[in-house]
Parts: sequence; C-alpha cells; structure tokens
Amino acid sequence: MSGKVFLGIVAGSASLLIALAGLGAWGLLFNSEPKVVGIMIATAFPFTLSAWFVIKFEESQSDVTLRRATWIIIVSAAVMRACLLPWPPDSSDVYRYVWDGRVQAAGINPYRYIPADPALASLRDNAVYPNINRADYAPTIYPPAAQVIFRTVGLGRGGVVAMKLVMVLFEGLTAASILYLLKRRGLPSTRVLLYAWSPLALYEFAGSGHIDAAAIALMMAAIMLADQGRRAASGALLAAATLTKFFPIVMAPALYCRWDWRAPLTALVVAVGLYLPFLSVGYKVFGFLSGYAHEEAIDDGTGFFVIGLLDQQIDLPSWARPAYLAIALAVLAVGAVATVWRRVPGKVDLGGTLFLLTAFTVFMSPHLPWYFTWTLPLLCFVRSWSVLYLTCAAPLLYWQAHAPDDPIYMIAVYLPFALLLIGEVAWRGVVRILERRRNVSFAV
Repeated sequence: MSGKVFLGIVAGSASLLIALAGLGAWGLLFNSEPKVVGIMIATAFPFTLSAWFVIKFEESQSDVTLRRATWIIIVSAAVMRACLLPWPPDSSDVYRYVWDGRVQAAGINPYRYIPADPALASLRDNAVYPNINRADYAPTIYPPAAQVIFRTVGLGRGGVVAMKLVMVLFEGLTAASILYLLKRRGLPSTRVLLYAWSPLALYEFAGSGHIDAAAIALMMAAIMLADQGRRAASGALLAAATLTKFFPIVMAPALYCRWDWRAPLTALVVAVGLYLPFLSVGYKVFGFLSGYAHEEAIDDGTGFFVIGLLDQQIDLPSWARPAYLAIALAVLAVGAVATVWRRVPGKVDLGGTLFLLTAFTVFMSPHLPWYFTWTLPLLCFVRSWSVLYLTCAAPLLYWQAHAPDDPIYMIAVYLPFALLLIGEVAWRGVVRILERRRNVSFAV
C-alpha cells in the first residue's frame, strides 16, 4: 500500500471520529447518558477498524509516512478532546474532585467532613455542591496524591472544566510516555492510536474528567523510568500513581528488579510523605474506602461478576467466595512471580504488566467502565484483541447500572472477552508449535 493511501485512510478515519466526538458533545450538552453511551459503542467500530488497519499496514510504510500519520493521530485526538471538554460530565465524580480541592483551598483537611456537614456550608454553591454524589453520608475516598491534584486546581479556583483539562494534560504525559517506549522498542509510533483514539479514554477523561487519567500517566512515567534503569525515581512515581488511585500497585512486580531495594524503599518514603499532611484525622485518612467496598458488594463477594451471577441462580455454598478469591490471588501471584523472573534491566515486561492489570480487573469485575482504561496504554505494545474488546464494550456497564438485576450487559462485556481470550491463547499455541516444527525441519 502506498504512503498516500495509508495517510488518506488514517485522515479519513480521524475525520469520522472527530464527527462522532461532535455528536458525543451534543449528548453531553443535553445530559443524555443513553445517547452518549450509544455514541461510545458506535465509535468503537471505526476505532477498532482503524487499529486493525494501522497494525496491518504500518510495517510497510516509510518513516516519513509513519511520522505524518502519527501527527494526524495526535492532532485529531486533541481535537476530539476539545469537542468534549466544555460540556457537563457524564459522571458526577469530577464534582467531588472540585469540592475536595475547594475544601483544601480553604485550609480544611478533605477527610475530616462529609460535604453536607454544616462546617462546610460557606463553601457550597449551585454549580458544584448539588452534583456531589453521596454528599450526605460519605467522606472523600480519594487518596493523598489525588488530593494534591485537587488542591492545585482548587487553589486556582478552577471548576469542572479546569479539572477535566488537567486530566487531558495528564493524557498528554501518557501519550508522550507511550511514544518514547514505542521508539525504545523499535515499534511504529502509529501504535499510539490504540490509546489516543479509544472512545473509552476519550469520554472518561475529556468527557467526565476521571482521576484515572492522572494515575495512568504516573504509571506510564514509572514504566518509562524503569526502562531507563532509574529505579528510585520509578518507585517514587509508582507510589504517586498508587496514591492517586490504588490500582497501579498491581503492576509493581513488573517494575521490580530482583534484589533491588531502591525502588521499594523510595516508594515507601514517598507514600509516607504523601499521607503525612492528612494524618490529623487519624484513621479517617482512608476515607470512604470501606464504605465503597460495601456498596460495590466486594465485602460479601457478590460484587464479583461470576459470584453474583451464580448467586442469582443457585444457593452458593459458604466456601464459594473464599475459593474465588483464592483462585484470583493464585493467578495474580503466578503472574507476578513470572513477571519478576522475566524482568531484565532496561526493559519492563509490558506483556506481564498487561496480564497483571487485566487479570486483576477481570477478577474484580468492576461495575464502572472507567476502571477498564488502565489497560489501554499497554495495548499499544501488546496485541490483544480480547482486551481491546473489553475496553470497547465497557460502556455497556452504564446501561447495566439501570438494570442491576439483569446481568445481560455484564455478560455482553465478559463472555465475548473470555471467548476471544481462549481463541488468542489457542492460536498462539498453534503458532508456537508450527514454528518449532519449521525450526526442526530446517535444522534437518
């Protein structure tokens, strides 16, 4: 395929996705969640086709063509995000971020009071306070590194749009880390499309401003520094990512070099330093974490999709939930040990990292789509159509929230993923067998 045709198809795909982002902005403007989710699902089809096209034909393109295509991808991704930034978010979480920043700007520990507490009455307004979820019973759940970000925006008197803009700027850091790591591994820079054009990242970060964007950016920066052999700095950023949103701790084995003490020690020091300014509230520094686990039915196990589905059909024995957790921990432990064992200085095992993040997410089976954004940057390096499907289907969970007793949308997310994963594993096994046979025949 000629370079002009390749660039033309990339540019045409970018134009289509920008048009769909415009429709998504219209849905946000009118606060129409069904329309927004429908547009996210619709966008997943041209996004997936674009990803397939780029991966299929990028190897045959010149460096000049790939650079131009990468610029088209990056610029169009920025335009898509600009379409969504000004409008109301599809999720209410960002209002809590702004509120926490406002509380800190007033010199108050954000873990001390719930938003409805009379002590915070002077901070209320008609734009942010009425939209805060759980305002009358839940303190903030967000850990200290996230609170630093909220405080920074709060000190600048920023509102919802400012907070969303900060998350998009963190996405820029993620994209920069992806491009660096692609170059370091000799992969085409056009692979950044798998993150930059993902409808899940687009709507959850530019659309709703979820703090996951910051945690992912710090996580990818930690990987980048670990690749450079800067272990202490990598450990510090991993701690910051984990205390932005707790998820990144799962990938710690991928960054750990055997017998290395610098990264763990630096991570511990940074974690303690981040918590120190908030310790005046004592144990309340963990906020609504336990309450959230109860709301999501994690504490009794029914929040896990497989357990919850079986619990609707049969009377599960008492050992079912502990057995599920034991299996999940065993899989994660094996993955962690394998990832540490394969780790070599100067090259993070990105395949192992993707495995750990995906396995943890699937076992947890979250009911909220933005928890699936964590795998997106790693798809730029590790080809997995099953995980790509998972990220594209995740918006269905918005509809699941309106039908909690009907598992149809959860099934639509997880069952095709499982089938695709089985197919991928089987196919790779067949390929390995054929390669070994070829090697033997050539040796003979």
